[in-house]
Amino acid sequence: MIQRIQSFYLLLAAGISAGLIFVFHLWITNEDVKVFAIDEPLYFGMFLASAFLSLVSIFNFKKRKSQFMLGRLNIILNFILLGLLVYQSLNVSGEALVSEKGIGIFLPILSIVLLVLANKAIKKDEDLVKSVDRLR
Repeated sequence: MIQRIQSFYLLLAAGISAGLIFVFHLWITNEDVKVFAIDEPLYFGMFLASAFLSLVSIFNFKKRKSQFMLGRLNIILNFILLGLLVYQSLNVSGEALVSEKGIGIFLPILSIVLLVLANKAIKKDEDLVKSVDRLR
């Protein structure tokens, strides 16, 4: 069923990962150039991979265990992306490239929260199905 709450959470996570990266910049360089995710191929690919995993998970609604596993994989991907973005923003060489952080750095955090909520709802559905199967 596509009208379940976890599908809504996963759709929001996909929208954040695929849509908002074009709206919010990741950082501003010393030359006052806004850097978006599309300017950095690694970050762009990871954001799109996260959106793709969310969409695949939405249409994998008949296999809840697989959907739950894809959600966990997506959470791990977003943690890696967040770690890379934080590392880039702190930049070991003393802020040579990054002068001002953008709101786009926090997009993986929103995505992680939505994915955790989706996994919680998927787990709740799985527990409900197991309890009904015990009664039969």
